[in-house]
Amino acid sequence: MTSDATRRLRFVLLGLYALVFLVCAISPYDRAVWFAENLPIVVIVGAVVTLARRHEFSATSCILMSVLPILHTIGGHFTFERVPFDFFNDLIGSERNHYDRVAHFSVGFYAYAFAEILLARRLVRATWILLLFPLLTILAVAGAYEILEWLYAVSSDPEAGAAVLGSQGDIWDAQKDMLADTLGAVVVLALFWAQRRRDFPSLRAGT
Repeated sequence: MTSDATRRLRFVLLGLYALVFLVCAISPYDRAVWFAENLPIVVIVGAVVTLARRHEFSATSCILMSVLPILHTIGGHFTFERVPFDFFNDLIGSERNHYDRVAHFSVGFYAYAFAEILLARRLVRATWILLLFPLLTILAVAGAYEILEWLYAVSSDPEAGAAVLGSQGDIWDAQKDMLADTLGAVVVLALFWAQRRRDFPSLRAGT
């Protein structure tokens, strides 16, 4: 995809997120939950837009990074356990709503953009670091986010806190969310390797 086409794609994806945000801002299930769920996503979108002025993300990066904001914004409207997601839950034979797991899986998609920046700017000199650093970054962010969720849950209204935490009675929810984040990163890093491995030899050469 050409640079102009990629720029147009960025505007389309940003416009799509803005549309979803506006629609989901209308009469959410719980306004406090809506605010808590959307605040970090607005920060992420703002950070990506700012960073895009210095690094021209590929079309693949743009598409992958757009998934989480859209899924998370929808989750904030309904609360994650109430998102209409029966077709997927029935598909895997679960009574639990796994919409939040899918959203967490998409968190890992940002590993692709991290790897892309490392490769483009030649910030590392070894392939294993190029692939491992984004993976560990996602894992660290996932852990930090679970801590923030917990702090919100214990300090806010009990019902809103439970909705944001989204454990749905699973005592291992935080660990499973982090696993979903990590698996998402593994998948997109495998995709990155398949698409860009021809560029890896240039890391040591510094060209």
